[in-house]
Amino acid sequence: MKYYMGIDCGSTMTKAGLYTADGAERGLEAIETDLLIPRPGFAERDMDALRDAVFTVIRSLLSKSGIRPDVIAGIACCGHGKGLYLWGKNGRPVRNAILSTDNRAYEYPLKWKKDGTEDKVFDISLQHIMACQPVALLTWIRDHEPEVLDRTQWIFECKDYVRMLLTGEALAEITDYSGANFLNLRTRRYDATLLDCFGLDAIMDKLPPLRKSTDICGHITKEVSQDTGLMEGTPVAGGMFDIDACAIAVNGAREDRICVIAGTWSINEYIRREPVDDRSILMNSIFCDPDYYLIEESSPTSTINYEWFIRTLLPEFRDCARTKSQSVYDACSELVAGIPHDEFSPIFLPFLFASNVHPNAKACFVGLSSYHTRAHLIRSVYEGITYCHKWHIDKLLRSCASPPASIQLAGGVARSSVWSQMFADVMQLPVETVDVSETGTLGCAMTAAVATGAYQSFGEAAEKMIKIKAKYMPDPATFESYSSRYKIYHKVVDSLDPVWDDVQRMMS
Repeated sequence: MKYYMGIDCGSTMTKAGLYTADGAERGLEAIETDLLIPRPGFAERDMDALRDAVFTVIRSLLSKSGIRPDVIAGIACCGHGKGLYLWGKNGRPVRNAILSTDNRAYEYPLKWKKDGTEDKVFDISLQHIMACQPVALLTWIRDHEPEVLDRTQWIFECKDYVRMLLTGEALAEITDYSGANFLNLRTRRYDATLLDCFGLDAIMDKLPPLRKSTDICGHITKEVSQDTGLMEGTPVAGGMFDIDACAIAVNGAREDRICVIAGTWSINEYIRREPVDDRSILMNSIFCDPDYYLIEESSPTSTINYEWFIRTLLPEFRDCARTKSQSVYDACSELVAGIPHDEFSPIFLPFLFASNVHPNAKACFVGLSSYHTRAHLIRSVYEGITYCHKWHIDKLLRSCASPPASIQLAGGVARSSVWSQMFADVMQLPVETVDVSETGTLGCAMTAAVATGAYQSFGEAAEKMIKIKAKYMPDPATFESYSSRYKIYHKVVDSLDPVWDDVQRMMS
């Protein structure tokens, strides 16, 4: 029997899984990777620590699964998109990686929007500019750390850095790089005119050669074999942006579906054969199936807020749940289920790391009273994150040719039946989840299977490797209460807009 390995490098967790050709999980390992916050609005990681985490989960996966490395037919990686991983001319990282939740470069998109640069850029890249995109971060580095660019040989995205560690080959897989404002999306090539718009024409020779998701982009080296236990020569596919991996793993790679990934980022997306070029959505990128564009609305406003809330405000609750051998997430869902849907919980803005509205917006609870309990606050977090997803989904729906048949839900929210039902009720659309522990690693395994010839397409792989777990239908009885609170959510966002620049000045 052959097996396929998927490696998923997120902002806070590094995971590796092994799967059979029919999608059965035969092992899964994960390790937390430290988030470094040197200054407010900054989010970084040690690139050597990421390497160690990847090698550790691979060794642990092979050891615990008992699967021989010689029956692993292929490997693929995915990782968080955007952000920046710089590799030096001396064969070492140049500086800490910058994560996709980083907001240090927020002033550049504002400037580019004001001076007309964004309009010129959109005509080429079909994307608005985000502070966490490599072009904004590279501009910040050019202006604040110019010696860093002088020492840089390769500009990587997360999973392309990881794949280079495994294979020794410096290559750029197109789903990630097409979402970085580097490419002309119609020619599917790096564009010198585009880089010139940002004043980054000098970086062209630092961008690695482009490859597709299912291209074989190298093989496991002898040194990596010794460090991980993988077999030297095992093929490694190009891999993909993690939102592509999750989309194919939840059967969302269909024109009649919207895929929602509720993880570190609020990712909301669908595929179509032509891009949306009227500037109504945040960005288009090249999908892992190159016949399609991925239409995306996103922001770092999803369950990373929930993780912070539990870690920072509920540590004793988490420890108590652990002593009862209960997941803190299950315990939280039980509390949320105990609050009626039509009972008012405070409005929560999930803007701890960044927002999808004002670039300096911050998180807050509005409407808190002495009546409210911890359960109400947890429900507020659930609802606030769901409303933020709805804000993006409403924009996507306006660009869809017809209403979607369902939302395919992935990420931490999909593990909670209470939260999944809330998504169905708030969006007023059916929601489906799949029977898999980690969609990112499964999506990568599917990619490895296609790349090595086990399947001819992602569609064929999906038929064999995906199993639907649950379907949630919207409850009409909840529509009025959720709709009313969503309107208040919008009013709160709008009314606080004048405050955020003053807050940012005090924090700087």
